[in-house]
Amino acid sequence: MKKVNLGTLRRRVTSLFNVLTFLVLAVSGVIAFFRPFDIGIVGLHALMGFVFIALVVLHIVNNIRPLKGYLHSRALWVTLAITTALTALFFWQPAPVKAVLGLSGNLGPALDRFEMKEDSMVFQYSPSLDYQMQLTVKTGPAYDLDFPPQVAIWLENQGAYHIKTLLKPDDGQREGLPYWNFKRAGWEDAKKEAAAEGSDAISQPTPNGSFDPADYILPVDPDTSTPYKLLIEINQPGDAHGTYADQPSLVYAVEIDNLSPVTFQLLDIVGYPKQEDEDGKEAWGLYFVDESFGSSLELIDSALLTIER
Repeated sequence: MKKVNLGTLRRRVTSLFNVLTFLVLAVSGVIAFFRPFDIGIVGLHALMGFVFIALVVLHIVNNIRPLKGYLHSRALWVTLAITTALTALFFWQPAPVKAVLGLSGNLGPALDRFEMKEDSMVFQYSPSLDYQMQLTVKTGPAYDLDFPPQVAIWLENQGAYHIKTLLKPDDGQREGLPYWNFKRAGWEDAKKEAAAEGSDAISQPTPNGSFDPADYILPVDPDTSTPYKLLIEINQPGDAHGTYADQPSLVYAVEIDNLSPVTFQLLDIVGYPKQEDEDGKEAWGLYFVDESFGSSLELIDSALLTIER
C-alpha cells in the first residue's frame, strides 16, 4: 500500500473541499437569483461563502511556492485588470447589467422587516438601496397587544390584480382576511394558467398584464412605470358590535406612482369585503363602511407610507 505524506493529504483534502464548497455556492447562487427571496437559500449561500474563504486561505498556504511564481508573470496583471473592470461594471450597474438583474426572481426582501411596537406596527420593504419603503401603522384604542388582529399587506397593479404579498398572516388566519385571500388565490391561478398556455404575460410590463412586481416597483425603463397600490387588510376576530356578531375586516389602500413620486402618503380606508357571485364563481368586492361599524374602526389610528427613492 502506497504511503501518502501528510502534506500531500492536506492539499488533496483542501482541494476537494474547495471544489465541493464551490459547487454548493454556485448552485445556491443560481437558485437565489431565479427564485423569490428565501432566507434558507440566502443563508446557505452566505455561510458557505465564509467556509469557502477559510478554504481558500488554506489553499494559499498549501500552495504558497507556485503562487509566488505567479506574482512575477504577465497573467497577474491581465487577470487583475479583468477582475477590476468586472467589479466596477457590476458595482455601477449600467443599463445592460440592470437588464440582466431584472431577470431575477429575487426582488427581495433581504431587508424585509416587521416590528411590533407598543403603539405601532412598522413594516420595512427595501427591494433596492435606491427604493426603500416603510409603512408605519399607528395602532388605535381597540388594538390589543395580547390578542392582536390578523393583518395582511400586499401590492396590486392598476387592474386591481395582486402582484406581491409583503406580509401574510399565519396559515390558520387566512379565512379572517377574505379579500387578501381571494386576491392571492386569483393571482396564483392566473400565473398557472398563463404558464400552461405559454403566455408571455408573466414578464410583460403592462398595467394589467404583468405578474412580476419588479415591473411596477423597479422597472428597467423608469418611463414605463405604471401606478400600483399598497393595501392593508385587518381583522379582529370576535369583535361584536351592534348587529355584527363579528365585524368584517377592513381594507386600507394608497396609490403609488413612481412617475409622480411622493415621499409621504397616508392610507385611506376603502371598504370592507363582501362575498359576491360572478357566474357561479367566488368573488369579493369592497363595500362602503357606514355607522354600523364600531371598534373595528379603532384598530388603526393612522397608516403612513414613506418611500425613499
